[in-house]
Amino acid sequence: MSVVIDSKGEAERAARIIRDSGGQVVGRTRLQKLAYLLEITGLGSGFAFEYRHYGPFSEELANSISIAESLKLLTEEEHSTWWGGAYSVFTASPTAEKNSATGVDPARKRILKLGQKANPVSLELAATAAYLALEGNPDPWEETKKRKPEKAEKWLENAKQLYSNLRSVTVPKQMPSI
Repeated sequence: MSVVIDSKGEAERAARIIRDSGGQVVGRTRLQKLAYLLEITGLGSGFAFEYRHYGPFSEELANSISIAESLKLLTEEEHSTWWGGAYSVFTASPTAEKNSATGVDPARKRILKLGQKANPVSLELAATAAYLALEGNPDPWEETKKRKPEKAEKWLENAKQLYSNLRSVTVPKQMPSI
């Protein structure tokens, strides 16, 4: 039995996340967490996630972003940080914007807006806690703190507030109460 992969369709779904986020997303981690939040709220595109160092991660999404760039549905520009690291800026192509026949679901737009405005570390912590809760962890905030002590020390309270704001959005599938 062979599996048919619709890489163009996956690329379009990945590019749509960027388009629906206002046309631009700064950071690979932010993009992954935005997509994850959409998935767990029933507003996603069908990407599968697993836990990695920075929390929920989809290899399928990462590959789809690369394909979307090759299809010119988006661009990715890499920039250097002052401390020697790098980050990416993803921008939806004007063609992708014009090809959007439907408006963005208001709940999807709100989740993306909250995620875009959030501190990236707070977003990472909130998504991690949600992932752990959905995996059945009895105290996802405490487990997040154990897994990411340096980040949690400074950003955990902000992450909890962000999570509360995300949970206040009326979505098809409610985020876990934690």
